Amino acid sequence: MSAGWFRRRFLPRGPLPAPQPPRPHSSPVPYRRPRFLRDAGSCPGTADAPSLPEARPVRCPARSRTLPWNAGYAEVINAEKSEFNEDQAACGKLCIQRCEIGAEEDQEWLTLCPEEFLTGHYWALFDGHGGPAAAILAANTLHSCLRRQLAAIVEGMVATQPPMHLSGHCVCASDPQFVKEKGIKTEDLVIGALENAFQECDEVIGRELEAAGQVGGCTALVAVSLQGKLYVANAGDSRAILVRRDEVRPLSSEFTPETERQRIQQLAFVYPELLAGEFTRLEFPRRLKGDDLGQKVLFRDHHMNGWSYKYVEKSDLKYPLIHGQGRQARLLGTLAVSRGLGDHQLRVLDTNIHLKPFLLSVPQVTVLDMDQLELQEEDVVVMATDGLWDVLSNEQVAQMVRSFLLSTQEDPHRVHLQDDPHRFSELAQMLIHTTQGKNDDPTEEGQVSYDDISVFVIPLYSQGQGSNGH
Repeated sequence: MSAGWFRRRFLPRGPLPAPQPPRPHSSPVPYRRPRFLRDAGSCPGTADAPSLPEARPVRCPARSRTLPWNAGYAEVINAEKSEFNEDQAACGKLCIQRCEIGAEEDQEWLTLCPEEFLTGHYWALFDGHGGPAAAILAANTLHSCLRRQLAAIVEGMVATQPPMHLSGHCVCASDPQFVKEKGIKTEDLVIGALENAFQECDEVIGRELEAAGQVGGCTALVAVSLQGKLYVANAGDSRAILVRRDEVRPLSSEFTPETERQRIQQLAFVYPELLAGEFTRLEFPRRLKGDDLGQKVLFRDHHMNGWSYKYVEKSDLKYPLIHGQGRQARLLGTLAVSRGLGDHQLRVLDTNIHLKPFLLSVPQVTVLDMDQLELQEEDVVVMATDGLWDVLSNEQVAQMVRSFLLSTQEDPHRVHLQDDPHRFSELAQMLIHTTQGKNDDPTEEGQVSYDDISVFVIPLYSQGQGSNGH
């Protein structure tokens, strides 16, 4: 990084400029919490949110509201990191049909057509940064994008094998063999629909925020149940895990500047103009200093998993493309995630360097074939934004889930798990309380999360029987 930019960014001199009143911008969407929380009490997402973690109320749906598959949900606002809760959530029933969709559509509960041709369910978490607008837009938009993408390929999904031509027209008699040799399956069509839906939603968010003169982005973690399979799509650093009696299985991977180092460095190698001469794409164990000039130090580039040595040149003293370790790693000194939605207008401070070229909106999709699992009553999927995982490991969450569900089963005064849908919201609430130091068995490190946290707990045993999200 150039010395001038570094001084402007980190070493301001002289008196600070007088604060300017914010310019009025028309918000593309009003701030709100998920609609399924509307009977859960007053929203704490205001400027007077308490700074002490133990004073932050955890909210979950009212007992009168049943989420798809009797899933549980809970959330808590951050400790004054921002004015609003920047997380958003959505869930509901997906009805996919070949006919045109009417104008009537409930944006929260996702009943997308009156007649069911193919039915599934949908849960989504969006973790905003730079304000709540992008996450709200994603919560309002992504399910519609997914519905359109699935409706466009639904005939291929219900076919024994995805046809070469969706219209049924056969140009080559060997087309089925070509499809078979490529290994194309029905689940590949759903994966493609999810990838296209994320891309479409990203474009919508970019247009809406630009028109409103606003900035911001969000991560996205989505679970979709279709035809006996659960598809988990992730773009960002939220996480989903499968918890079973004797197994904990990750269903997503986090995308950060560190985990995608080689892709980001490769882009800077191919298009060096993206760095505007202000950054170095090379990675070093630490930020280099002037005294390192001419010394032979450890480094690695885009083509390297291992490390090597090079003589330090003046250009190596620029600010690193990726700087920091673990949760502190930042892309271009600005952003902690490398995939997500939005951020079209985001620039490095005091420069004209855009971050969007380095960001992907494409999710990684994991497929869980529930028909192949011998599901037990206590098998659940836990989805949560990064505020939970900053404090708790997969194994810690799994142990808490098992202990909670076991104590519920052994309590003679409590009804059967599947007959008490609110029980899973109590479990989600307990997980959040643990991050606030409210649990009798706090985390080993004694850490407390001050971030927004949103949690879905999805029971798999009933696979949605008796619950359609209304």
